[in-house]
Amino acid sequence: MNKTELLNKVAQSAEERIFLARAADKLEAARRGVPACTPFLSAAQQEALGRFLTAAGHPRHLFDGGWADAERKVCAFLPDWQEAEDWEPPFTALRCRWQSGEELTHRDFLGAILGQGVDREKVGDILVRPGSCDLLVFRELCPYLLQNLTGAGRARLTAEEIPLSAVEAPVRQVRTVHDTVSSPRLDAVMAAGFSIGRSRAAGLITAGKAELNHRPCVKPDREVGQGDVITCRGLGKCVVTELGGVSKKGRTILTLERYL
Repeated sequence: MNKTELLNKVAQSAEERIFLARAADKLEAARRGVPACTPFLSAAQQEALGRFLTAAGHPRHLFDGGWADAERKVCAFLPDWQEAEDWEPPFTALRCRWQSGEELTHRDFLGAILGQGVDREKVGDILVRPGSCDLLVFRELCPYLLQNLTGAGRARLTAEEIPLSAVEAPVRQVRTVHDTVSSPRLDAVMAAGFSIGRSRAAGLITAGKAELNHRPCVKPDREVGQGDVITCRGLGKCVVTELGGVSKKGRTILTLERYL
């Protein structure tokens, strides 16, 4: 299939089609012998690009976010002459430190970075720990951020470049939720996971604010299965870790992990 046929087959929205068309251009560059790489991609973009690459016959590529459990990753398209182990990431890591008394969040750092006029796609994961934060950023931004990223929230920052091998994962805060639902519909499971009313959950879903397994879903009655990931703008992410069994009242028993 040519590029247009692939896009017609895979793209599920106009926005996704534009994104995939740009990725396809980079793939064509690699096929001509020129290494090419996407910006940092969200989980939904990675999923969409994965579908495109499958339809394209699995051309040589790799996803990398700079550390083992990265959520945001770039996709590198490899020419025939380049091996994966020879690929050099176009990004680096910065470590920011501040006085330990200040509690900063992912939102504080993202706001500070975007406030410097930096595009979100140039920034990978933001890994916040007490007193320090590791940022994955494209290499060309490193000098600018070292000079200008001097504060986040109410804290003053000091920053230095570190090797990718030194990146430290944050301690994930997860709350386990045990509940029952009348049926494993998305609105019911989402309501349980985020401790909100089912009608509110349904409204958020139909408004296009929810994703199921990193893909937009606007159907409140979509069935959810074990291992599924539910995300919602403004509420966060939860994972269905167990689903099955019936309570004495005939309701489905489920366990979720909500990321705080």
